[in-house]
Amino acid sequence: MGNKQEEMETIVQQDSYNLVAVTEMWWDNLHDWYAVMDGYRLFRKDRPTRRGGGVALYVREQLECTELCLGVDEEGVESLCVKIKGQPHMGDVIVGVHYRPPDQEKEVEEAFYKQLKVASQALVLVGDFKYPDISWEDSTARHMQSRRFLQSTDDNFLMQVVE
Repeated sequence: MGNKQEEMETIVQQDSYNLVAVTEMWWDNLHDWYAVMDGYRLFRKDRPTRRGGGVALYVREQLECTELCLGVDEEGVESLCVKIKGQPHMGDVIVGVHYRPPDQEKEVEEAFYKQLKVASQALVLVGDFKYPDISWEDSTARHMQSRRFLQSTDDNFLMQVVE
C-alpha cells in the first residue's frame, strides 16, 4: 500500500464504502500506525514467511462483525473471513478476501479449498486469484490448477459476478 494509503482513504471516505478489501498490501507490524482508517475496523493477515502479499478487510464500525476462525489449516493461506450480522429477518453474511500468488504450493491451495467449503454459506469472496487461463463465460481452463479452482467454486455454489 505504501504511497497509496492516503489515496485509498480519500476515496473510501468520499464514497462511504461499508467494506474495503485489499490484496497484496505488503504490510507488517511496522505499518500498524498508518493502516488504521477512521470509522472502520481493520482485519488483516500479513504474509508470515516472505516479503509482499497479505490481505486486509476494512469494515465500517457501525456494522456488527467478527473475524472467523475456519478451523482448518490456515498456515500459508493468504485469506481471512469476517461474519457481518444481517438485518432482522435476514441472515448473516460472510465476507472473505483472498490473495493467491502465482507460485502457490498445492498444499496451500488445498487448505484454501477446505476453508472455502467451511465458509461457503452466504459468502461474498473477493480477491486476486491469479488464474489467467480461466474463461468465465464457459467455465473452462487449460491448466489443472485452474480447473481445480473452477471445480471448487462450483462445489460451493459460488459464481463470478464481477470481471
